[in-house]
Amino acid sequence: MTIHKFAAIDVGTNAMRLLITDVYENGEGEATFKKNALYRVPVRLGSDAFEFGYLKAEKKQKLISTLQAFKHLIDVHDVKYFQGCGTSALRESANGQEIVAEANKITGLNLRIISGQEEADIIYSTQISNEIDPDKFYLYMDVGGGSTDFTFFKSNKIVSSRSFKIGTVRLLLNMVKDGLWEEMKQWLLSVKPANEEIFLIGSGGNITRLFKMSLKGKREPLYKAEIQLHYNYISEFSIDDRIKLLDLKPDRADVIIPAARIFLFVLDELGADIVYVPKIGLADGIVKRLFYNIFTATKKSL
Repeated sequence: MTIHKFAAIDVGTNAMRLLITDVYENGEGEATFKKNALYRVPVRLGSDAFEFGYLKAEKKQKLISTLQAFKHLIDVHDVKYFQGCGTSALRESANGQEIVAEANKITGLNLRIISGQEEADIIYSTQISNEIDPDKFYLYMDVGGGSTDFTFFKSNKIVSSRSFKIGTVRLLLNMVKDGLWEEMKQWLLSVKPANEEIFLIGSGGNITRLFKMSLKGKREPLYKAEIQLHYNYISEFSIDDRIKLLDLKPDRADVIIPAARIFLFVLDELGADIVYVPKIGLADGIVKRLFYNIFTATKKSL
């Protein structure tokens, strides 16, 4: 059995993440992915990107410093293959491409800015659809700081996907237009099957935290009523008390409420009740896509 080390960097709106994964290949085309380490730094690029339209010097330096730290960790872990992706905040920063070019030159990392559609496609490539009932209709929903990405699928096939600029940091900054909620609603209803129950698969740090607070087992679903109860309960506390009394991280304490609001909105509009939370996200998809791109191409060239 061969072991390959892969790393994925997710430069998100609220936080930057480095995921290091060990991939076990048995020589017969089958691979097992096991998370080795996950590092998270709450840089919150969106506070500059959405309010000013560009990253100021302080945020730029934090981004580059974090990437330098990630590169050191990649080297320490002896990772051979790595890829980084920037999402909403970098997409919408006027100096985003310039900063990425500078960061890549300094760190040697392969970071690039991806579109909302590609973000949704990468998240879907985590292959979570292989682990669930293929006869059911699912909506994969990733709520980030800058956007919410959707993928409808059934029988392991994508039916439709789309990304909307409705995210937790945008909501905190009051930068989501009312009309965008209606646009998202109409799109969801246009894709929703007429006489079929929909099950949601949720990803992102906030829904994962709500799932943890519910004391659920690994494969148990999270119900809409439970999300509503958490929403009501957490809303009663100030930000400081959410940190001190509820043990939420400072950069989680404020965004968890708008995240719950987005999930509740979607569940209400679709008439859905269940959310599965497999604890996967963009970084997992980056690793899997990178592995299959490298090794499928290698085998084809032999």
